[in-house]
Amino acid sequence: MQFGFDIPAQGPMANPDSAAELARAGEAMGFGYLYVSDHIVVPKTIRSPYPYNAKRKLPGADNYLEQLTLLTFLAAHTRRIKLLTSVTVIPYRDAVFTAKSLATIDVLSNGRLVLGAGVGWMKEEFEAVGAPPFEQRGTVTDEYLRAFVELWTDKKPSFKGRHVRFSDIAFEPKPVQKPHPPIWIGGESPYAIRRAATLGNGWYPISYDQTYPITTPTRMRECLTELRKHAKAVGRSLKGFQVTYHAGMYDPKHVAIRQGGKRKNFTGTPAQVAGDIRAFQDAGVDNVFFLYPGNSVKALIASAEQFMDKVGSRVKG
Repeated sequence: MQFGFDIPAQGPMANPDSAAELARAGEAMGFGYLYVSDHIVVPKTIRSPYPYNAKRKLPGADNYLEQLTLLTFLAAHTRRIKLLTSVTVIPYRDAVFTAKSLATIDVLSNGRLVLGAGVGWMKEEFEAVGAPPFEQRGTVTDEYLRAFVELWTDKKPSFKGRHVRFSDIAFEPKPVQKPHPPIWIGGESPYAIRRAATLGNGWYPISYDQTYPITTPTRMRECLTELRKHAKAVGRSLKGFQVTYHAGMYDPKHVAIRQGGKRKNFTGTPAQVAGDIRAFQDAGVDNVFFLYPGNSVKALIASAEQFMDKVGSRVKG
C-alpha cells in the first residue's frame, strides 16, 4: 500500500519555492507518489458541470501552472518518489509532442513517471486550447494513448489513425521504464473502466464523482469485477495492474460524518480511517490517495505528517 501527496498546481502555493519544499517533504515522509492536476486555461464562463462536488463548480484559483512543466521541475527536486499526472487531459495537447514531453520526464527522473490519463470534462477548455471536438474526446484519448505506446516502444514508430498520423521518424530517447511508463486510466464511468481494462496498466478512480460515486468496498468490488470481464474479453493479462483510489480530503480533526445512519468511510478516528483503507485494500485497491488540508506549506505538511504518523503507520505496520 502506497499513499499519494498532492502538489498544488494552482493557488498561493503554485510557485517554485513552495512546490520544491512540498515535494521534498512528501518524499521524506515516505509517500509513494507526488501528483499534479491539469488545467491549461480556466475559461471565465464555465457551463460544463464539474464532476467532483455537489455544487458542480470548479473550485480554486485561476493561476494554474502547466502540469508537465511542473512535473519536470519536481523531478529535479526529488530522487525516489513516483511522479503522477493526476490526470493529464489527453486531448488537450498534440499526441507526438505529449509523448515526447512524457518520455523526457521519465528520462530526467530516471524512470519515475506514471501517466494518469483522462478524457476531460470541460468543453469550454477544449475549445479554448484548440483541442479536437469535445464530443470525440473518448475516441481521441484512445487513439492518442495507442500512439504514445507506439512512439515509446517501437524503433521505427508509425501510426495511421483518424486524429494522429506519423511515420518515417526517429523518436529518441525512449522512456527509461520498459516497456513504457505505466498508464493509469482516470475516471469512474463504465467507459473509463473499459478503457482501463483494454488500454491501461492501472485504474485511478476518485471516490466523490457525483454521477458514478465509488464510496464503499462493495462498490469497488463490483467495478473491479467489470474491469476484469473487459480485460478477459480482449485477452489482456492484468499482471502488474495497479488500482489507485482517491478517497478525498483527510480530516486531521478526526470528525466522524454520519450518512444514512452509518459512519462515512474515511472519517472518524485514525484507527477507523486505517480500517477503511484496509477494507478497500481487501477489495482490490493497491494505493489510496488523500488531499491534505492547509492554506500554507507549513500547514499542508503538518496535515500530511499527521496522516502518515496516525493512519499510514497503522496500515503499513
